[in-house]
Amino acid sequence: MERYKIIKEVGNGSFGVVWRALNKQNGEVVAIKKMKRKYYSWEECINLREVKSLRKMNHPNIVKLKEVVRENDILYFVFEYMECSLYQLMKDRQKFFLEAKIKNWCFQVFQGLAYMHQRGYFHRDLKPENFLVSKDAIKIADFGLAREIVSQPPYTDYVSTRWYRAPEVLLQAPTYGPAVDMWAMGAIMAELFTLRPLFPGSSEADEIYKICSVIGSPTESSWAEGFELASTINYLFPDLGGVNLSALVPSASKEAVSLIASLCSWNPRKRPTASEVLQHPFFQSCYYVPPSLRPKLTTVARTPPAEGLSGRRAMEQKYAKKYPGSLPTSKPVDNVTSSAKMHAYPSTGNIDGGNEKTNKNSTRQPKYQPPIKNNPRGMYMGKGRGNDIGYTAEKLGNMTIGMGRGSGTRHPPLPPPPMKAGVPANGRSSDLFPGRSQVYSGKVAG
Repeated sequence: MERYKIIKEVGNGSFGVVWRALNKQNGEVVAIKKMKRKYYSWEECINLREVKSLRKMNHPNIVKLKEVVRENDILYFVFEYMECSLYQLMKDRQKFFLEAKIKNWCFQVFQGLAYMHQRGYFHRDLKPENFLVSKDAIKIADFGLAREIVSQPPYTDYVSTRWYRAPEVLLQAPTYGPAVDMWAMGAIMAELFTLRPLFPGSSEADEIYKICSVIGSPTESSWAEGFELASTINYLFPDLGGVNLSALVPSASKEAVSLIASLCSWNPRKRPTASEVLQHPFFQSCYYVPPSLRPKLTTVARTPPAEGLSGRRAMEQKYAKKYPGSLPTSKPVDNVTSSAKMHAYPSTGNIDGGNEKTNKNSTRQPKYQPPIKNNPRGMYMGKGRGNDIGYTAEKLGNMTIGMGRGSGTRHPPLPPPPMKAGVPANGRSSDLFPGRSQVYSGKVAG
């Protein structure tokens, strides 16, 4: 690690500390995450979920892991540097974000999630702390709880921060999938509009109660699997009718409220996928991607509509090209190197993937139906949130919340101006070469 000069500490948590650092050889600013536990073999390191998942992903909206370094049984992750977390932007803010800003952030995140899910992983710990922001770019970070979609159950039921935990996880479902990420995004979207958590439960039971208070209790006809899960743990849903979501998120457009409502559906099968969300009317103006986020591609000649197409078919084909439900893709990188001495690695060059176009007409259209971890861990482990009264609690008047994420108070935001939709583990094994540095480097994430 002598190649890096530590500038300052930017985060500290139970799992590790994060520094802002400078690469002495090329002047690049990076974020270095030093893990607190010891790692006694290289195999132990490369089998970590965070490493295994990020090695397979290369996307502009997923934080780039540049190197994994093991030195004297200490593990370091070297990431691209991002200015701050989304939570840091939200915690002390007095004015609401413009809907155009929220739309731009969410559109990028859903592109990253669609790519991740298509690559066979789901995150399981989405929260504002795990989104990193630099200027107009936002990236998904902290893949410590990421899991393969095809992995064998049972899954742990204690994942993700409680306020963003999906109902099936709260009810201890033995299996679940990418839909848990979609639930979390519904809660996060609402919080971006209100600067207050949508479901600020103080315990698992209180979390379910808060959800019922907002979207109404489920019925056996709408979510039979949920009632089976509840019966297994002897839980009885409260009989609550919910409230008007647009009243809880008054600054959001009707398209935004519609999307939040569909994402926060009790039944995970009724939540849209990330690819489907990109086709939602809320994002109808977001087919344009800012130049800073565009993959660097070679010019590809456009194919004109086939002769004889009807006017409607030609228009559909033109619209599909304008707004594909596709994402940049790239080949997985599997470049693992072990060496006795630290040494420099050449620049990895362009990290952006290719562009895979999909005709919108071939994509199944979603049906949009209206309706903690107590110590959160993130790549940038900042301070927690206060034990303020949740927005939902203020509306209903009879709910209280316990300790949230730490100390401090979030001040209520000022009333918003009228708005319009805008555009924008592991077993130990002895190491044959103790004390030597081992490095994993290459294009591992985008």
